Amino acid sequence: MDLLPFIKDIVKFTLAGAGVVWIAFYLVKPYLERDEKMQLLEFRKTISNQTLPLRLQAYERLVLFIERVNPANMLLRLNATSYSAHELYSLAVEEIRNEYQHNITQQIYVSGRAWNVVKHVKEDTLGIINNALRSLPETASGLDLSKTILGHLSQLEDNPYDIGANMLRKDLEELF
Repeated sequence: MDLLPFIKDIVKFTLAGAGVVWIAFYLVKPYLERDEKMQLLEFRKTISNQTLPLRLQAYERLVLFIERVNPANMLLRLNATSYSAHELYSLAVEEIRNEYQHNITQQIYVSGRAWNVVKHVKEDTLGIINNALRSLPETASGLDLSKTILGHLSQLEDNPYDIGANMLRKDLEELF
């Protein structure tokens, strides 16, 4: 019978100790959570300070990509008068693909919407060049292809290159 009061005392002290630990935990928990949130905010701030320049550079490079694949600019760089239509077509397609491959890693730093704009500009440009080549005879010159491409662009109601660059700028403005 001496054992029963001893067990009761152990149970009382154990429950009292558990109660004290439980109360202490819930009193300290808000401070721990606040400290954790502060550390997370500090971490995000550090990451943001490091990635913001990279994100700005990515948007800058993608706007440059749009300007470089714009046929009005690209055809001047390629010097269309010295090639046949098929040679100029091959050079233009290669130029577009190289520019795209050169900038493909920028998708890491921009929004999905911004990257989709870039992909659409690339595909639309390839489509314009393909359609222009198909509309010409086999013996056409590079100058003929250039005129046809620029004619197709002038018939478009809205310039896709201006729209693409404006969409990237708008997406970038949302960062700030």
